[in-house]
Amino acid sequence: MRRERVRDLLTRVADGSTPVEHALDALATEPEESLGFATLDHHRALRQGFPEVVYGGGKTVHQVVAIAQRIAEHGDGGLVSRGGSDAVAPLLDALPGLEYNAVAGTCYLRSPAPPALALQSLLIITAGTSDLPVAEEAAVTAGAMACPVERLTDVGVAGIHRLLARRDVINAAGVIVVVAGMDGALASVVGGLARVPVIAVPTSVGYGAAFGGIAPLLTMLNSCAAGVTVVNIDNGFGAAVAAARILHR
Repeated sequence: MRRERVRDLLTRVADGSTPVEHALDALATEPEESLGFATLDHHRALRQGFPEVVYGGGKTVHQVVAIAQRIAEHGDGGLVSRGGSDAVAPLLDALPGLEYNAVAGTCYLRSPAPPALALQSLLIITAGTSDLPVAEEAAVTAGAMACPVERLTDVGVAGIHRLLARRDVINAAGVIVVVAGMDGALASVVGGLARVPVIAVPTSVGYGAAFGGIAPLLTMLNSCAAGVTVVNIDNGFGAAVAAARILHR
């Protein structure tokens, strides 16, 4: 249950329009619920502003659907990341209105009462088209967390003029997420241009010496641009959550 919904419930109790017993019933399942194979954290939205996200990797289709249903029943929407293509149809059947993003591999159910949008936007910059799955995961996550999202796609350092031509977009952003594989150099370039927080996401895109993302990870960690923050390989979700927390402060 989001803070906004709890605040509204308490306001209605205070003005007498909602009985105390009704409010207690609404909060009865907080803060956790056991499904046997999972223990759901229904206070996640109250503490952090967004309900628990279902990471589909390693879970069966039944587990993914059951967890997503129980989270959605609390009325705050929900997000499934990396659920696998075999889970998409069962999720769409179980949760009408679910939005599937095939590039990101995400399933998103909008909240009927979403929080207010952040005042500034998140700009997601990708070095190459091959980085789009990770970038789109970040975009869907940030959008679900009520952040306006802008994109600059395929503007890596091999053609740096493509990036420099969009300085207006870079200057207008509130936070920037840079998604890059291979040499990972784009994060340092953007970090040297932008005045706002820059979050770098190394991807596993690249030839053998990229070592599945280790090479861009090390490049980003060793960035000569001050203040660039780095998340784990292919972790578009984590970068978007960090960005959303900054934008909503």
